[in-house]
Amino acid sequence: MRTKDLSVILFIVATILLIPLLAMQFTNEVNWSGSDFLVMGSLLFLSGLALQFVRYRLKTRKSRIIASSAILLVLFIIWAELAVGILGTPFAGS
Repeated sequence: MRTKDLSVILFIVATILLIPLLAMQFTNEVNWSGSDFLVMGSLLFLSGLALQFVRYRLKTRKSRIIASSAILLVLFIIWAELAVGILGTPFAGS
């Protein structure tokens, strides 16, 4: 993986994490701690790395789409579980 790819992933993750950071400045509805930013940043960064791996390693367009969709689905399920506990696991803290 190239350094430029890592820089792009880090920039995108930082940009996404700016959304809750800015929201915390204007409302009390968003109340993230440092660990929330760390967990979400790690989740987004690892998802970005996985997507780059798929981009470079899989040859056919169909396999890239399937693998990328699976990665994004897992990302959204974990995100939803952490946010509201849709599955009711201890993972979400509920």
